[in-house]
Amino acid sequence: CALPISLKPISQSKAIEYPKPDGKLTFDLLTNHSRSGTSHNADQPAHLKVLDRQKAKDVNLDIYGGPEGKYCPAQVYEWVEKDGKKELVINAQNCLHCKACDIKDPTQNINWTVPEGGGGPNYNAA
Repeated sequence: CALPISLKPISQSKAIEYPKPDGKLTFDLLTNHSRSGTSHNADQPAHLKVLDRQKAKDVNLDIYGGPEGKYCPAQVYEWVEKDGKKELVINAQNCLHCKACDIKDPTQNINWTVPEGGGGPNYNAA
């Protein structure tokens, strides 16, 4: 597959230090998720699927530094250390259904499907 032109390898990039949420203009993950009103049934089938986990490691993690952990606004994707190796963990319950993973994954290796029950965001700014 053709790799994206706009995404630079991690070796050519600088880490960005973001300020902590201020509670006025920017908010923490739990506050943002709560305001989205998104809910998932605990027993529903996973609606996010990584098609090839080895490709996710070899390309996304090793070349690009795990971009799914950065482009996902709900921190659904995280690379964790397990038995001395990095493993991609999907926290589907955090998903806001924005489809960023389906659109921005450099290898189009994440398949987003409509969650069972048609759940989705029900934003509330109050």
